[in-house]
Parts: sequence; C-alpha cells; structure tokens
Amino acid sequence: MSVVTVTSQNFDTEVLSSEKPVLIDFWASWCGPCRMLSPVVDAIADERADIKVCKVNVDDEPELAGRFGVMSIPTLIVLVGGQVRNKSIGVVPKEKILEML
Repeated sequence: MSVVTVTSQNFDTEVLSSEKPVLIDFWASWCGPCRMLSPVVDAIADERADIKVCKVNVDDEPELAGRFGVMSIPTLIVLVGGQVRNKSIGVVPKEKILEML
C-alpha cells in the first residue's frame, strides 16, 4: 500500500476513521534524519497491507505537529482507533518500527 500524505483537511478521514492501525511519519524536506528514515517507512508501507502509513510535512502542517506534541523530527506515531499507542523520535531501525506496530 502506498504512503498517504496527510493534511489538516484529510486527517479525520485518513487517520481517525481508519480501521487499520496508522503509522504517521512527521518529517520535513530539510531534515537529514528524515530523509534517512523515509525509505524505511516507504518499505513498511509496501510490505504491510494490514496498516496504513501516512506522512505529515511539519512545515506545511504545523497544527497537526502541535496536536501531537511533535517537537523534534523525524517523529513516528502509531494510532489505533484514533488513539496514540506508540511514539518514537529520531531515526530508528526498521525492526524497532515494526515492534511499535
């Protein structure tokens, strides 16, 4: 499944209404660690049909970043049923992300 770009306009539909667990990657184009983590997140999206993978550009969507208390990027957040279940900050290995799910 491909990665979904989330904005304030589609957040409720894509994330809160999702029947699958949602992995959200908060990132920015200027962030080196974000660029390192992005291919890992993309690979998980391709490999795992049982989850929805979303990305939020914090420069474009500061209100969503604030809503989840994102102070550093990259930040990964796992939501199940609209509730935060897990969170990690910084570059983490694929195995760690899979454990979060």
